[in-house]
Amino acid sequence: MNRGRLLPLACLAAALCLSCTPSTPADPEPGDADALDLERMLRQARYVPYQPSELFNDGSVMRRPPEGTVPNDRATGDPGLTRGVAGGAYVTRIPVPVTLDLLRYGKERFEIFCAACHGIAGDGESEVARNMTQRRPPSLVDARVQAFPPGRIYQVIVEGYGLMRSYEPNIPLGERWAIVAYVKALGRSRAAALDALPPPLRERARKELP
Repeated sequence: MNRGRLLPLACLAAALCLSCTPSTPADPEPGDADALDLERMLRQARYVPYQPSELFNDGSVMRRPPEGTVPNDRATGDPGLTRGVAGGAYVTRIPVPVTLDLLRYGKERFEIFCAACHGIAGDGESEVARNMTQRRPPSLVDARVQAFPPGRIYQVIVEGYGLMRSYEPNIPLGERWAIVAYVKALGRSRAAALDALPPPLRERARKELP
């Protein structure tokens, strides 16, 4: 028979055999030593965080990043702007233009991220605070907190403080300074003398305040 005619027949036979082969392995029988082990990757030898290791000279499995590296999502540049610290000290002025729009934006962000614990008015009165018996969130309009330079308030947002976690992953740089500006504005609203207000606001305050 012509070999050229045999080749298509051989390919057809192979295809038929393949079509009869299950595409997935059959369920193993109980006690079958050759059963497919789908959990072997979960049970393999591996290290967990903080576990000692003889693979490295310092005996620790956790490795330090190379010197000078930063997280790929960290803003870099002027440390006064990005970290709230310049020359080893907290910045004493907010390093972005403080406008009415910035304060309005800060109020919106504050009420989303901060008010649940610190209260809408920043006075530490909230349902969450009342249930935090270990340590209540501080009042942000307290004179001691208001005395903090803006850079320190900014850094608390970035690094966290006490029971408060870092909000750096959740609040972008510009929003952080907007919140700082609004926190400072909340404090001033509590301590502003009536005579120090602009005339239109002064008249409005006299009508609305008891």
